[in-house]
Amino acid sequence: MTIQVDKPLLDPYDYDFHEDPYPYYRRLRDEAPLYRNEELGFWALSRHADVHQGFRNSTTLSNRFGVSLDPASRGPHASKTMSFLAMDDPGHLRLRTLVSKGFTPRRIRELEPRVTEIATKHLDTMIEKATDGTVDYVDEFAGKLPMDVISELMGVPDPDRAQVRAWADGVMHRDDGVTDVPPEAIEASLNLIVYYQEMVAERREKPTDDLTTALLEAEIDGDRLTDEEILGFMFLMVIAGNETTTKLLANAAFWGHRNPDQLTAVYEDPAQVPLWVEETLRYDTSSQILARTVAGELTLYDTTIPDGDVLLLLPGSGHRDERVFDSPDDFVIGREIGSKLLSFGSGAHFCLGAHLARMEARVALTELFTRIKGYQVDEANSVRVHSSNVRGFAHLPMTLEVS
Repeated sequence: MTIQVDKPLLDPYDYDFHEDPYPYYRRLRDEAPLYRNEELGFWALSRHADVHQGFRNSTTLSNRFGVSLDPASRGPHASKTMSFLAMDDPGHLRLRTLVSKGFTPRRIRELEPRVTEIATKHLDTMIEKATDGTVDYVDEFAGKLPMDVISELMGVPDPDRAQVRAWADGVMHRDDGVTDVPPEAIEASLNLIVYYQEMVAERREKPTDDLTTALLEAEIDGDRLTDEEILGFMFLMVIAGNETTTKLLANAAFWGHRNPDQLTAVYEDPAQVPLWVEETLRYDTSSQILARTVAGELTLYDTTIPDGDVLLLLPGSGHRDERVFDSPDDFVIGREIGSKLLSFGSGAHFCLGAHLARMEARVALTELFTRIKGYQVDEANSVRVHSSNVRGFAHLPMTLEVS
């Protein structure tokens, strides 16, 4: 696509940008590696090295006002819905350490059989519906699995999961031309918070074997999580663990469809699925834009950014930086990525749910490929989600060739 001359190089709310941000990113990297948008009041870093360093600079680049550009999501109370992701040390370290007492690698490993069962249930339904023609991969699978897995972790009863999933979807809704959180998303957020408040109260009275109970019981030298802190982490799981994994699954399917030669090895050997996941995370990552707040002064590219200004880090751009990746605009499953991946951040705020996201995607796509011989995406009727920081599909209709 081409960029209109009268358009800013970066407007996270622009629908054209949502459709294809990568030409904008290229111009940013080449022409304005430190970019300023006066109208929306932010700076942005687009080159891989700068984004990586930005993630690791938790002293001058603060998380305390949140990581979203949306005004309603920013401010001194951002941690109420974004937990430790919207904190600096020492508060960040304390809360993350306590949460880690319940959200353990062992708990994630033990969850895998249930993830397989949930994935199988949704896949079987999707495939049955696909016998009549086109099926929406997001509606029937990618949009259901991640939130159901989070509900499984937290202990949400089966009858409530569809409603909880609907509220979670509503939290991320954005309106065209509106540079803030719309009323529908605020209402969905309040509904979720009330539901989780009631669930925490129930677990306090009657503990069970789930993450909610584990968070209530987490303790270090007498220090425990408050109910408000538990609610903040549960809400963070909805935002950071649900939406991004849904988009990862749909992005993987879309780019696999666009690059069928790259999927040949995956069809032949499902053990290659993790490589497909990693290249999707690089090529079209779910989390495209993360905000930081300058604490003190920061000088980059001979420019001093004042204290309190918003600086956006663009991992989606960094992953297409030809300074780091060969032929970065080519989708190549199996390419060397390793520690160059920016999708889960780096440093003190490295994503606590990275292992869960990778496990979910591996299980989901492996189970899918044991059931199908091929698929075709109906691109003309695919619909992208509109968000200021997350990239993916709201609808991805496809036809399936069943094994």
